[in-house]
Amino acid sequence: MKDRLKLLPAAIALTGSLLLATGTARMRAQDQPSGQVQGQIQSQPADQSQNDAQNQDPAQDPPGRVARLDYSTGSVSFQPGGEGDWVTAVENRPLTTGDNLWADQNSRAEVQIGSTSIRLNLETSLTFLDLDDRTTQLKLSQGTLILRVRHLDDGDSFEVDTPNLAFALQSPGEYRVDVNANGDQTVTTVWQGRGQVTGGGSSYTVIAGQQATFNGTDQLDHQIAQVPASDDFDNFAFDRDKREDHTDTANYISTEMTGYSDLDENGSWSYEADYGPVWTPTVAAGWAPYRFGHWVFVEPWGWTWVEAEPWGFAPFHYGRWAFAGSRWCWVPGPVVVRPIYSPAFVAFVGGGGFNFSFGAGVGWFPLGPREVFVPGYRTSRGYVNNLNITNTRVNVTQVTNIYNSGNPANRMTFVNERAGNGVTVVSRDTFVNARPVDRNLAHVDAREIASAPVIHESPVQPTRASVLGAGSPARVKPPDAVVNRRVVATRNPTPPRSSFDQRQAGNLRSEAPPTPQPQPNRPAEPAERPGQSPGARNVPRPPATIENGQAHPLVRPAPPVEERPQQQRQEQEKFQTWQRQRPTPASQPAARESRPPQPHEEKPRK
Repeated sequence: MKDRLKLLPAAIALTGSLLLATGTARMRAQDQPSGQVQGQIQSQPADQSQNDAQNQDPAQDPPGRVARLDYSTGSVSFQPGGEGDWVTAVENRPLTTGDNLWADQNSRAEVQIGSTSIRLNLETSLTFLDLDDRTTQLKLSQGTLILRVRHLDDGDSFEVDTPNLAFALQSPGEYRVDVNANGDQTVTTVWQGRGQVTGGGSSYTVIAGQQATFNGTDQLDHQIAQVPASDDFDNFAFDRDKREDHTDTANYISTEMTGYSDLDENGSWSYEADYGPVWTPTVAAGWAPYRFGHWVFVEPWGWTWVEAEPWGFAPFHYGRWAFAGSRWCWVPGPVVVRPIYSPAFVAFVGGGGFNFSFGAGVGWFPLGPREVFVPGYRTSRGYVNNLNITNTRVNVTQVTNIYNSGNPANRMTFVNERAGNGVTVVSRDTFVNARPVDRNLAHVDAREIASAPVIHESPVQPTRASVLGAGSPARVKPPDAVVNRRVVATRNPTPPRSSFDQRQAGNLRSEAPPTPQPQPNRPAEPAERPGQSPGARNVPRPPATIENGQAHPLVRPAPPVEERPQQQRQEQEKFQTWQRQRPTPASQPAARESRPPQPHEEKPRK
């Protein structure tokens, strides 16, 4: 009897815990928006240790940022990281670490990373040595770049590496870097901002209003002068800046959302009661999201959508799509400093041995507002939280519930699966070979689509054509001597990626990525609050110092900076001469705008 009395308090506590858990579960279910228990794809039991190994290490998280080719004229060529072939550059293709661009004679290009714009002049070779949440490291082997950097967080690193120096940007501003054909001269021009040049055992600061010329390699001969009159390339960049600085879209979304500046001219903003501010594109009848473009395979994310419309970046890699009334509209989600990039916010139809009536194929539809995206690529749980919360209005509990129930074999209801003709189906051949989707649609009966399984990740395996993408073989490419030219850097970038064929031979990507499996119920990692940069939570990758005992083959570390009193006196004299020669304030050109209008900030009247 005494033993039973001793057990009574424990039994009462256990009963209370069960009641509390049941009540919490009911409250969570009630907290779901009406009709929004969509997107929950149930799961089957999985091995816990395997899941922890595959999905819990933040070091495996992909970057939250990518670059995007948003403009090109003339002959601009592209080489995916690790590949030997060059193809014609395709606008809206995401660019990441290891990728190369070449603007040939009489050609120009523009690349965007959030609010940062990078312009390439003719005969310019650009490589992304490193691009992640905190680092932008560019290799300029030859040619001219103009950089408009609108935002730098504390701890961000932005460096342009040339054959004789490393130029680290220290503040937002507008910069130009020129490298001559021989690779032994670099000219840095600063309209606004401040940068640090390191090379030849010396370090120099270049400030606004200066043009600094550096000759030599082992030692640098340094001269400073006033910023010269603008040339045609400068004016091209300044005109592009004005277009980006005066955009109404900055009132609705973060300017760190890559592609934001294209929306004003291609659609309109309105308010939907269920979603808040939405953007509606100007498109023809029958248009649907993720239908007018093609698929490519980009490491480390995997299958990535490339929209054909010039404006087609932000609405397909951030936010969600909704069919409201009789039109598709884009719901950008909450305004945060830096939303996290996704390769495509879709769910796939087919797979798991399922074949359509016409044969092997794959379909997809856009995820709707408040539906949780579960990546098919390997990530940590905190990454999944941040990816969703910065792109749609859900809470951590909703993300956790769906992440923990992630088997793609079982169907649930998705709002866009039956809305506005939202499902797109193509053959496997069209999907894998980066062919235009809208020209190769497969016509499938609605009942057949309804019976097909919904999965998180396309089961189709990539080929080399999937990596090269839709570009045709390039007619022009940079000289080998330029591509293989080593540059000076203050940090070792990520080692070069192996080619697709090498990865396949090594079985590095020979099967579909693992699907997230159930986890024991435990508190999820907190997501970033709106207004914070979600990328800050990602564990930074090490500076990739050594791979197989070798540094990056195209980078040579900048020699240690040596104190040279005589040189310092010479630099002081050069600075004083430059300062005396500066134009008086009245004769100086009007200051350039330093930042675009901020969200919810009243813009100057025109």
